[in-house]
Amino acid sequence: MTIATADLYDERGDELDSLSLPLIDLGGRTAFDGPVRTVRCHRDNALVKQVLATPGAGAVLVVDGAGSLESALVGDMIAASAVENGWAGIIVNGAIRDRVALAELPLGVKALGSNPRKSAKDGVGDVDVPVTIAGVVFTPGRRVWADADGVLVER
Repeated sequence: MTIATADLYDERGDELDSLSLPLIDLGGRTAFDGPVRTVRCHRDNALVKQVLATPGAGAVLVVDGAGSLESALVGDMIAASAVENGWAGIIVNGAIRDRVALAELPLGVKALGSNPRKSAKDGVGDVDVPVTIAGVVFTPGRRVWADADGVLVER
């Protein structure tokens, strides 16, 4: 990422939405950007694992876990798969686990928090559909930018 989100907002504010969630930087990269891909799921990470096992081509997976901190949607093995497959980052409206291992990976990871509890593996949810998190719509194919200041996405 070559431009800070604050500078980007100053340049393109009317074209961007800013996510107003207190996300924590948990990956080895704080700044990342790319085209949006999405998964909507609740306490079930089978679709997250499935999508991140495919070529990412520099995309950012936005996971709408409905803000649940009851179980983790991303852990070290899923995040390592994302790195191997060329994903730029993961933004989780929910929990992750394996914080220490994720911090060592060359991957951007933002989430609400962590929980060591595993999630279900039933494959319930939706892939590549618009998701709304805290009033901000993440549409597959639009660009998202993330750094220590926060998250911006094209409207």
